Amino acid sequence: MDSGRTTLDAPLCLPPGPRPRPPVPEPPARDLPLPAYLSALRRNAVEAWPQRTYEEPIVQRRLLGRHTFIVSDPDAIRRVLIDNQAAYARTRASVRILRPVLGDGLLISEGAAWRHQRRTLAPAFTPRAVEALVPHILGAVDATTALLAAQAQQGPVPLFPALHGLALEIAGRTMFSVGMQSDGAALRRFVAEYAERMGRPHLLDMLLPLSWPAPLDLARARFRRRWIPFLDRIIARRAADPQPHAARDLLDLLVAARDPETGHPFTPDQLRDQVATLILAGHETTAAALLWASYLMALAPDIQEAVAAEARAAGDDLGDGCERRLPLTRAVVDETLRLYPPAFVLARAAREADDLGGRTVEPGDVVMISPWVLHRHRRLWPEPDAFDPGRFLPGAAPPPRFAYLPFGAGPRVCIGAHFALLEATLALARLIGRFRVSLPEGSVIRPAAVVTTQPDNPPPFILRPR
Repeated sequence: MDSGRTTLDAPLCLPPGPRPRPPVPEPPARDLPLPAYLSALRRNAVEAWPQRTYEEPIVQRRLLGRHTFIVSDPDAIRRVLIDNQAAYARTRASVRILRPVLGDGLLISEGAAWRHQRRTLAPAFTPRAVEALVPHILGAVDATTALLAAQAQQGPVPLFPALHGLALEIAGRTMFSVGMQSDGAALRRFVAEYAERMGRPHLLDMLLPLSWPAPLDLARARFRRRWIPFLDRIIARRAADPQPHAARDLLDLLVAARDPETGHPFTPDQLRDQVATLILAGHETTAAALLWASYLMALAPDIQEAVAAEARAAGDDLGDGCERRLPLTRAVVDETLRLYPPAFVLARAAREADDLGGRTVEPGDVVMISPWVLHRHRRLWPEPDAFDPGRFLPGAAPPPRFAYLPFGAGPRVCIGAHFALLEATLALARLIGRFRVSLPEGSVIRPAAVVTTQPDNPPPFILRPR
């Protein structure tokens, strides 16, 4: 993945010493029986993949009458995501789970609809357009760190809810130029309700054709009947504001966007689906990434002090090119996304027969590319379970192509990747620059991969002002 950073005049080195290895669930020694495998997918997917998936380039298994492949071979990944990507589509389960909450937005649309949306959205996510959103990001971060400072005076702080609020506030300010004080609590309730009750895959989600209702589809439809009016009210309220000459935020850019080939704008339904996709896909993953980065900083206090020194040297004027002044902070973010990729699996159903690394794929077979497995694969990474931001510092040897996929790859690579990296880098620099972050003795945070890679019951953090 292109880092978008310039090489420093002098090499940047990490403090010497061993690197922490944050605990993770022990992978099963052998393939799980089908009931246990399906249960693990619903409870915590990283507990479903056996040890051999971290050692072999392609693991094949027959499940539910078809073959499933877990692919960690870079050449085979390139074939699925780029060279022959038209031969693979989203699985039934992913469409059933995502469509009620994201509609037909960019994330799950296919074919001509996807191409129209991608072309139309692209200008809103150029580096220049994203840099213009930095004041919105920093305003939200500074407000949150002020609140955290007040809370920290009373004792350990439940950091994950605060980071959820921060990510949602950034989403609101960058999308609508306003905070989420009036709608944030309702939005968080919607997201929590869906993730807990309807976002977990069910066996029949995988088996039944999309034209047949699965048991959870009724609940998902009821959810959507409440969710759509909620989003429409937010957009209508924002649309009632006077429109200035220049774009204020992402919504202005989306309203003004036109497909460069057809000249067509987004319809109201398409606009709403893009807003839902950008807010939900953005704030959930950002909050988790910042929590994981804070956890890793607590485990590696020497690296944390180096990040704090870098943040102090960068100062408060973080405008154009701010990431170039935060190379270590950005490397910490990159390494965090390696160890805890928000999208822990990319699942595709084969539309036609194919050959992957000498394995025959038949129509209907499922190909899974798991960034969680890929980023910890023994053949691709030295010391894959260790937290080592040095892997991503300027001048370091880049990882093998298609071995690092926190945002996917190919035509469907996440359009908001640059925004997400900028947001996380700025927020982490501000957070570590203001607080010395630690955990109560004996505290452990383990990953729970359900919809995204979330922390399982994170303890409160100790935040000491610097």
